Order: sequence, then C-alpha cells, then structure tokens
Amino acid sequence: MELAAAPLFASSASVFKITDIGLPKSNIKGELGRLNFSCFPNLQHLDLGSNNLSGSIPSQIGSLSNLTYIYLYETNLTGTIPKEIGSLRNLEVLDLGSNNLNGTIPLEIGSVRNLEALSLDGNKLSGTIPIEIGSLRNLQWLDLSSNKLSGTIPKEIGSLRNLKELDLSSNKLGGVLPQEIGNLKSLTALSMDANNIGGPIPSTLFRLTNIEYLSLGFNGFNGSIPREIGNLKNLTSLSLGGNKLTGHIPSTLGRLTSLQILDLSSNQLHSSIPLVIGNFSALSYLDLSDNRICGIIPDELTKLSHLKYLNLSSNLLSGQIPFAIGKLFNLASLDLSKNKLSGSIPTEIGNCSELRNLTLNHNSLNGTIPLEMGKILWLQNLDLSHNNLSGTIPKTLPPMYLDMSFNNLEGEIPTYLQGHPPKSFVGNKGLCGHVKGFPSCSQSQKHPPSIILFVKIFLPLSLILPFIILGFILLLKRQNKTPKLNSRAAKNGDVGSIPTGIDNCSKLKNLTLNQNSLDGTIPLEMGKILFLEKFDLSHNNLSGTIPKTLRPMYLDLSFNNLEGEIPTYLRDNPPKSFVGNKGLCGQVEGFPSCSQCQKLTLSIILSVKIFLPLTLVLAFTIFGFILLLKSKSENPKLVSRAAKNGDVFSVWNYDGKILYEDLINATEDFHIGYCIGTGGYGSVYKAELPDGKVVALKKLHHSETEDSAFVKSFQNEARVLSTVRHRNIVKLYGFCLHKRCMFLIYEYMERGSLFCVLRNDDEAIELNWTKRLNIVKSVAHALSYLHHDCTPSIVHRDISSNNILLDSNLEAFVADFGTARLLHVDSSNRTLRAGTYGYIAPELAYTMVVTEKCDVYGFGVVALEILMGTHPGELLSSLSSSSGPKIMLIDILDQRLLPPMN
Repeated sequence: MELAAAPLFASSASVFKITDIGLPKSNIKGELGRLNFSCFPNLQHLDLGSNNLSGSIPSQIGSLSNLTYIYLYETNLTGTIPKEIGSLRNLEVLDLGSNNLNGTIPLEIGSVRNLEALSLDGNKLSGTIPIEIGSLRNLQWLDLSSNKLSGTIPKEIGSLRNLKELDLSSNKLGGVLPQEIGNLKSLTALSMDANNIGGPIPSTLFRLTNIEYLSLGFNGFNGSIPREIGNLKNLTSLSLGGNKLTGHIPSTLGRLTSLQILDLSSNQLHSSIPLVIGNFSALSYLDLSDNRICGIIPDELTKLSHLKYLNLSSNLLSGQIPFAIGKLFNLASLDLSKNKLSGSIPTEIGNCSELRNLTLNHNSLNGTIPLEMGKILWLQNLDLSHNNLSGTIPKTLPPMYLDMSFNNLEGEIPTYLQGHPPKSFVGNKGLCGHVKGFPSCSQSQKHPPSIILFVKIFLPLSLILPFIILGFILLLKRQNKTPKLNSRAAKNGDVGSIPTGIDNCSKLKNLTLNQNSLDGTIPLEMGKILFLEKFDLSHNNLSGTIPKTLRPMYLDLSFNNLEGEIPTYLRDNPPKSFVGNKGLCGQVEGFPSCSQCQKLTLSIILSVKIFLPLTLVLAFTIFGFILLLKSKSENPKLVSRAAKNGDVFSVWNYDGKILYEDLINATEDFHIGYCIGTGGYGSVYKAELPDGKVVALKKLHHSETEDSAFVKSFQNEARVLSTVRHRNIVKLYGFCLHKRCMFLIYEYMERGSLFCVLRNDDEAIELNWTKRLNIVKSVAHALSYLHHDCTPSIVHRDISSNNILLDSNLEAFVADFGTARLLHVDSSNRTLRAGTYGYIAPELAYTMVVTEKCDVYGFGVVALEILMGTHPGELLSSLSSSSGPKIMLIDILDQRLLPPMN
C-alpha cells in the first residue's frame, strides 16, 4: 500500500470521524509527510510500526490533539523529532524506536505530562538528556538506549516515582550515577551498561527493593561491591561486568536466592569464591572471569543444578577440578582456562552430557584425557592445550573442533581427527599419524627382535635389580618395627577379590564394582547369573583371562590387568570396554590379533631362557659387592638412622616424639589432599601425628642435598633459627634434609593466613578493631625481637599478610622468618633479593641492600592492609606524594566494620 492513498482517507475522515489507524507490519511504503494530518482531528491511535516508510516526522503531527498512542517504531524515519510533539497533551505512549532519527531530544517533551511510555531507542540521537524529562510524573517506561547521548544523567530523573523500567544503555553518558536514583521505588528493571559512568555504586541504589533486573556492566564504576546489595532480594539478573570494581565478593550476595544470571566478569575482584554461592539454586548463568579470584573451586558451586553457563577463566584459581562437577547435568558451556588448576580431569565430567563448549587450556592439569568424555555427544569445542596431560587421545571422543597442543600426549592421532590443522596437536612429541608435520605410526607398530627385547627389557632390569632387592630387605625390617601400618590397610577393605558365592544372586541385573582395588580373577561362576544386563569391573587390579562363561551383555572391563583373547560373543561391545588391559587381544578395534601376540610371546620366552639366568647371576654379584662395601665403610648406627629417618632428620622444640615415618604417613607422602597452601618457597601440608597433635610441614621447592657443603650450612642455619623464642613467632620444631624431599616442621595455625581471613567477609567481620590492633602490636613485637634481641640480628625479608598466621583465638604469629636464608645459605643479609610484590621497600629496587628497614616498610603496608581490609595499592604512592589529595582516615577504613568509636 502506498501513502499516496491519503486523499481517499481525507475524504472519508470527516464522514466517519476516524479515531484509530492501525496498520502495523502492512508493507506500507512512502513518506509519512504525504499524510494530511489536518484531516484526522479525532485521531486517537496511530500505529504504522514495522513498515517501509521514509522521510521525517512532519510538524503537523502536533495538530492531532486527541492522540493518545503513537507507534512509529521500525519505519526508517529520518530527521529530527519535531518540537510540536509537546502539544500532544493527551499522549500516553510515544514509540519512535529503531529508526534513523538524529538531533536532540526536544525540551518540549516535558510538556506531555500524561506520558506513560517513552521509547526513543535505536536511533542516532545526540546531546544530553533534558532535565525537563523529570516533569513526566506518570512515566512508567523510559527507553533511550542505543543512541549517542552524552553528558550526565540528570538528577531530575529521580522525580519519576512511577517509573518501572529505565534503559539508558549503549550511549556515551558519563559522570556518576545520581543519588536520586534511589527515589525510583517502583523500578523493576534498570539498565545502564555500555556507557562511561564512573565512581562508586551509590548506596541509595540498594533502596530499590522491587528491582528484578540490574545491569551496570561495561562502565567505569570503581570501589567495592557494597554489602547492601543483599537488600535487593527480588533480583533475578545482576550484571556488573566490565568495570573497575575491587575488593571481595560480599557474602551478603548469598541473600539473592532468586538470581538466575550473575555477571561479575572483567573487574579487579580478589579473594576466593564465597561459599554462599551455593544459595543460588535458580542460577543458570555465572561469569566471574578475568578477575584476581584465588583459592579453590568450592564444592558449593556444584550444587547449582540449573547452571548452563559457567566461566571462571583468567583468574588465580588453584587446586583440582571438583569431582562433583559431574552433577551439573544442564551445563552447556564450561570455561576454566588460564588459571593454576592442577590434578587430573575428573572422569565425572562425562556426566555433563549437554556440554557444547569445554575450555580447560593454560592450566597445570595432568593425567590422561578421560574416556568418559566420549559420552558428551553434543560437544562442539574442546580446548585442553597448554597443560601437562599424558597418555593417548581417546578414540571415543566425538568429532568436533579441538586443541590439544602443548601437552605430553603420545600414540596415534585417531583417524577421524586427522582433518584438524596440525596446530591442534603441536607440542606433543609422542604423537604420530597422517597429519602434516607428524611421523607415521607404522614403524612403531613393528615387533622388535629378541635381541632388542633383551636390551630394552632385561638390561635395565639387571641394573636396578640389586636396588630392588635391597629395598625389599629394608622394607621387611621396617614392617617388623611398624606392623600397624599393614593392619590398617586391611581394615579399610582396600583390597580383595570378587567372592565366588556372588553367583547365588541369580536375579541380579546390575553389578557395578568399578574404581576399587579388587584383585584376583573374574570368577567362572559369574556365567550363572542369567539375568545380568550390566557388569562394570573397570578401574581395578583384576588379572587373568575373561571367562568364556559370561553371557552377552553390556560390560566394562577397562583399566585392569586382564590378558588373553577377548571372547568372540563379546566383540560387539565398544573398544572402550576393554582399553587399559595391555595383555588382551582379539578382533576388536585397537587391539592386536592373538596370533601376533603369540609370536611376540615366543620371542620373549626365548629371551627369558637365554638372558634371565645371566641377569640373575650379574645381579647377585653386584648386590654382594655393594653389601661388602657398605659393611666396611659405614657405621651400622648411621645406616639404621638413614633407613629410618632419611638422610638428615632432626627435631628439637617438640614435647613429644616425632618420627620421619609418622610425618610421611600423616600426609600420605605429601598427597595434594593435605596441602593447605603454596608460596614462593614451598607448599605447606597439614599433618596429624599419632598422638593427635597437628603440625605444619613446609616442603621446600629447592633441594641441593647432593652438595655436602650445602647440607652442613643448611643444618647450621636451621639450628640458629630453632633458637628463636617469642610468643608471636611460629615455632620451628625441626627439619628434614632428604635426597627425595626437604621440609621444615612448624607449629600449626588453625585460622590460616591474615591475607585469607581479610578476604573472607565473614572472617573479616569477626576480626574486629580490637583484634586488628592486637595483630599490629604482635607483629611489631615479633619484628623488634628479631631485629634487636637476636644475635646476630635476623631480617625477615618477606613481611606480608601471607606470612602473618592466626591461631584459633585470632592471635597473630609471624611465619617464614629466615626461609630465604635457608635456601641461599651462601648469601649475606645485604645482597639477598627477597620479598612479595606490593610489600617490598622501593629503595630495594636500586640499592639491592636488605636491612631491617625493609621489614619495617613491609610492616607498614601490612598495618594499612589491616585497617583497610585489602592491600592499600595505589594509596601508597598517594601518601608519599606531597601534591596528592588529603585523605581522611575514616575514608580508608574497612567498610565491613563500623568505624571505631574509641
């Protein structure tokens, strides 16, 4: 329809008194100005939205004094908004969105007092928001988004008490958010994202208790997230990403139990992920990426069963990926890249069957790629690059875009993945296959002749066999002295075989015994269970052959020590059901035929018959020679001590008895599960001794124990440090200097470091002003003792909140004194570089002289950190500058506590 038909409208308008023109989405073309508005004096509703109009809005529209609704959205209109629009005193709705209008918003808009909805979004309007807009007291919806508006948000906007939705996003607005925004008590949606608004988030904003949608992202907001945010209990969507927010994620956020979307990405937030995150039972979108968040991924995060998008990338997270991640069945995107995560990829991730995107690159993950990832059928993007993964690429992975570069993978690149670019696999020296730049796998599949087998298998065996025998002898002696260790393993039921009587459960349909430590063979009687449909024995230590009595069913025998032929009737099971059993053969993809295995076995038997006797003779000869040498050169008492306690093991300041074995057993040989912290010099482990007392073991990164001069210097230095006695210095009980590890034994502090306590809202509030003052005093007394009461004086070198530990009563103790000296015993106090970034005295950068003054500077930074609740950062340079602004103490105090009254 063309607007040229306007004369026809005109002739009939006076006859029929037209009040409503409603032709949206009618493919109307032409200029709006061709419509003779004077012919429609009774017009109340004008709706020409979503048509192909052109030209500008004619000024004659101001003559339609009865108009209440104007819908001209998506009509390609150009030009400016005529000021005559202010004459439409009965107008309630004005929608000019998604056009090409330019110019400014006319001041006369403030005269349309009955206006309830104003939408000018998606145009090219410039200039400022007129203060006259504050006169529209009936306004409920205001949308000025996606324009080129500049200037500040007028405080008059706070007069719009009936406003329900306000959208000013995607403009060039600056300044700060006016305090008057808190007057909009009816507001349910506020969007200010993608502007240049700065300053702190005003506290008045948190009076808007009816608000459900709040988006302030991609601005310049600074300061911390106010604790008052917990007042907005109706919030379902909160977006504060892309700002300059600092400090902690407040624990009060846990009150927002209706949240579905939470975006705090691209800020400067630190501390750990608060445990209250588990309160967001309805959350489907969580983005905390690109911050400075540290600590581990809490298990509470895995309780968010509705979560579909999770992004924690580009932070400082450490520890392992929680096994419970497999509970997030609805997860479609998971990004944990660019952190410090370690450990293996949990097999439970295969339960996240809805995953489309999995990004774990740039971490320190190790272990193999789980076969269970083959269950994620919808996976489209997989990035495991820049880790320490080993093993082969599973053949169960679905075809997708992937990046496995820069790991330690080996074996053949699966055929269906060989279409990927070579860069997806580079940095894995052990990979082969038909991919450009990688060797063919054909040579590695040839069986070596018997002489090569001897060189590869028996020659190394002949070299290490004497040491294996010696180890068995020492182990037997140790077991005779400590029988409790063996009995404890038996009590836990960690080992055992499958009982033969299990066939009496004749109606059994599902039998799952995976991921235990079962050994022995698979009982033949299993074939009697006629109704068995699922049988899972994976990840055990079972040996022998697969019984031919088993019925056809779904089974998983992977990752055992099974051998022999895979029965013919079981060959329909997928190859992953048998992987991880090096001795299996048969006509199953990825397994050798049994005829080849027999040839190889004959070759090995031939080698055994010829070379094994020779190897044993050689081994016993070497073993006898070693014993002869040892009996002549070593004092029996010293040999016993070395076997029992390591090379050098000494404990002085402990009221009980500590054995080397007790410490190793208490931490299960320094298992990561006992690790409670990692620093520049080593990792700290919690060890509970047999008498129930707890100590902290600091396993040092660096070891030069082969150097006898280093051993002697280390012992002397450690003994000097052991003489330190002060009530506010952590006790050093002793040390161990072993060829395998080197560690210090310290008094255990229950509450951890001051750094972590200050970054946890609940613990920081518990640390009131009195306790904080006592911490400052305690640290000052400890440093005074080290500097003035020790001979020679001891310079700590690394005073920081990480090295101030708190006991159960929140009393402070200085830790890690002298660790740098222990590791660099040939360095003097005056030349040793040490310290933590942010606590190092500026003059150290150019003088390189470490003195007591360096400790005093670090103490000052820690004192400010205790007052502020966070590291002072740029405040340090402001305080040292004479031209800087005056700063009141009350302005920098930790806002989580009420100001001190005394």
